[in-house]
Amino acid sequence: MSEATQAALDARYTSVTVALRQRLIALVLQMFGASGSYRDEDADAFVEQILPVVQGAQQQMGALTDAYLSGMVADMFGGAAAARGVQIPQAIRGVPPEEVYRRPFVTIWTALSEGKSMTEAVRQGQTRLTSITGTDLQLVRTEATRQVLAGDSRVQFYRRVLRGSYNCAMCVIASTQRYRKERLMPIHPGCDCGTRPLPAGQDPGQVIEPDLLEAAHDAVAKAGETADRAGNIIGRRANGSLIRDYSDIIIDRQHGELGPLMALRRQDFTGPKDIPGR
Repeated sequence: MSEATQAALDARYTSVTVALRQRLIALVLQMFGASGSYRDEDADAFVEQILPVVQGAQQQMGALTDAYLSGMVADMFGGAAAARGVQIPQAIRGVPPEEVYRRPFVTIWTALSEGKSMTEAVRQGQTRLTSITGTDLQLVRTEATRQVLAGDSRVQFYRRVLRGSYNCAMCVIASTQRYRKERLMPIHPGCDCGTRPLPAGQDPGQVIEPDLLEAAHDAVAKAGETADRAGNIIGRRANGSLIRDYSDIIIDRQHGELGPLMALRRQDFTGPKDIPGR
């Protein structure tokens, strides 16, 4: 097993996927900005033009993830670094992409109906489009990871790998843990974390980066929680009950479209029951 080879694989994969993400977001925003008056017909034209571009980038992300993980596994266990050929569905959320990429226009229309200026409404639409585009790429990464690791019996565990210059506290803490491959990698919107397989038969235990975990808890403590040196976070829920362990702070939440999301227990997703009049 070559740490140098694995570090090079990590660096290359990070470089090309970050560049892919940045190029795609820049392009969809440019095309969104050229939509004209943002009416129904503009939304229809935008969706028709952008979907082939978006889906091409998603297929590329799947292939890059396949090649990266296949190379990593080959370096760990030996053998050829043969990509498995992952299959990425067009409706990565389980919702027609035509509906998903029309939503930034709905955001604009909603903002205008609330009395917002056109400038502010378009800004909100751009923000939503950026989130949708980046999140879909991460969903593709998750699906490709699931397919590759499920097909190799030598891999039992994986860890999350932080990408980019900035990472939220949830991602940092999660990166200090090891997970079984049977679990889909949790995400949150905007997350750009990756996955790295761990050698089979070498369970390192739940905490694999104790120093980083302690530093993350220190940062959480400064934000209003109290972290003990055993890696536990102590706080109180809204009902006053005591929070004593890691799973009480960072958990998986099932989102209807995005699948498992990483979130604080006090965060909740809205559903039909939260819509007035339902």
